[in-house]
Amino acid sequence: MNKTRQQELTRWLKAQSALSRRWLMLSRLLGLISGLLIVAQAWLLAHLLHNLIMEDIPREAMLLPFALLVMVFVLRAWVVWMREKVGFRAGQKIRYAIRRQVLDRLQQAGPAWIQGKPAGSWATLILEQIDDMHDYYARYLPQMALAAMVPLLIVITIFPVNWTAALILLGTAPLIPMFMAMVGMGAADANRRNFLALGRLSGHFLDRLRGMETLRLFYRGDVERENIRRASQDFRKRTMEVLRLAFLSSGVLEFFTSLSIALVAVYFGFSYLGELNFGHYGTGVTLFAGFLALILAPEFFQPLRDLGTFYHAKAQAIGAADSLKTFLETPLQQPQRGTAILSNHEALEISARDLVILSPDGKKLAGPLTFTLPAGKRVVLVGQSGAGKSSLLNVLSGFLPYDGELRINGIELRELEPDRWREQLSWVGQNPQLPGATIRENLLLAGGDPGEAQLQAVLDQAGVSEFLPLLDNGLDTPLGDNAARLSVGQAQRVAVARALLYRCRLLLLDEPGASLDASSEQHVMQALTDASTRQTTLMVTHQLDYIADWDEIWVMRDGALVERGNFTTLSQTKGHFAALLAHRQEEI
Repeated sequence: MNKTRQQELTRWLKAQSALSRRWLMLSRLLGLISGLLIVAQAWLLAHLLHNLIMEDIPREAMLLPFALLVMVFVLRAWVVWMREKVGFRAGQKIRYAIRRQVLDRLQQAGPAWIQGKPAGSWATLILEQIDDMHDYYARYLPQMALAAMVPLLIVITIFPVNWTAALILLGTAPLIPMFMAMVGMGAADANRRNFLALGRLSGHFLDRLRGMETLRLFYRGDVERENIRRASQDFRKRTMEVLRLAFLSSGVLEFFTSLSIALVAVYFGFSYLGELNFGHYGTGVTLFAGFLALILAPEFFQPLRDLGTFYHAKAQAIGAADSLKTFLETPLQQPQRGTAILSNHEALEISARDLVILSPDGKKLAGPLTFTLPAGKRVVLVGQSGAGKSSLLNVLSGFLPYDGELRINGIELRELEPDRWREQLSWVGQNPQLPGATIRENLLLAGGDPGEAQLQAVLDQAGVSEFLPLLDNGLDTPLGDNAARLSVGQAQRVAVARALLYRCRLLLLDEPGASLDASSEQHVMQALTDASTRQTTLMVTHQLDYIADWDEIWVMRDGALVERGNFTTLSQTKGHFAALLAHRQEEI
């Protein structure tokens, strides 16, 4: 990562701190109070030791200063504890705000864009990379201010007592940030590479985990295990590189801190031996001055050492910000949001003229398409994988931008209010998503309060009633993560029942029978065929066994509609559909 990019990311990180400005200011204020208490603690301790050793004052006469010293100890501990809590709150608030920005951005991008990257990569971005910025805001940013304020406060305290000790501290202090910067120059780049490797590893592992059954069936388990092992080893080496830089940075800090404190100690040692006679203001070098300077010398460097300790948090945050900023600023061609609302009494007719479907980054996915889907008609969309069928469903759902015309009952789709438009849709895909805890919650995902009779009717129609008695608590049975209690076929039946429960005006089906066994496929397709007569329906499928009585079949190839007609006409014509049908019969 070049220096310009690092500076750009640092500015972006600091700009996000405005999201929690009050908490960060309070953290800095508590740090300054802690610095004042450090000075008071050192002053009281040096005063006590000087009076006890040099003035030979009885211990009984020093009870008040000793009580004050104990109070300062307790108060300082409380302030440090409060500062930790405030810093955590500041980092938590900023992480929450940034995570919300990322999730809002993902929502704007839509599912069609999200599917372009593995789920593990998104999980790494949303969870780990945002969390890795916490210490930057909770500790590093407040410490930057304290690294200047506290040493300056200590120098101001020591200078009237002994100017030589103050100058030693001032002269050696710049060495620490200078060498810290030299050692840490490659830390941000190492962290960025580490994050990229983690994202690849997460996506790779999750994808292989999901496809474990397929890998075992094709005897690819050992090969993929070896691939994961190599990727893990690569990530381990990158992590150790980051740790090596962190330990090197800490070692440099400790060396120069110890050297500077040693210089102060040597100066006072030679002064007490009479070898050095400067630094004081005419009264000689007192024991009080020596104690005060030596007690405060480690505290002078402690904010700088803490800053160095937290420097890896800055490098870590810059590495995380690289991916986050790129994602948040990637230009997206989002579907335009209108305000028009369709009449609730008309059946839906869809028409397109020179429709070109675009990806969120502006690339052409399909088109130009010109068609009319009459109100109440049932149309099947078939074709080879990658022909653009699912893209057409995504643009009708409002998730993809487009050029040309796409009208719903004569109103341009981009002029419709998106949320109100999606209320008119029901959708069933090939991978059923059941985020609710129980079957009932998944059925009622769209809200509303359907009666038990209506609920039972769709359960019977979708075939859910067949396996419902096998579950402990029927509709209220907990399904577990990713609906683990249900088979794929059972989960698909629940998804179909959910789509049929609410009256819709456009039914979109995307390979609803894919990955199902013969019995489940028959149930699902029969239920959807019956339901397709109630509204305008568009179904994408590779299954040609259930579409003979549908109104029309459209064939897509390379992003274009190449054939249209009913099943009988297209099957008797030597064209693309007849070829697909012949290929299907050969497979059987």
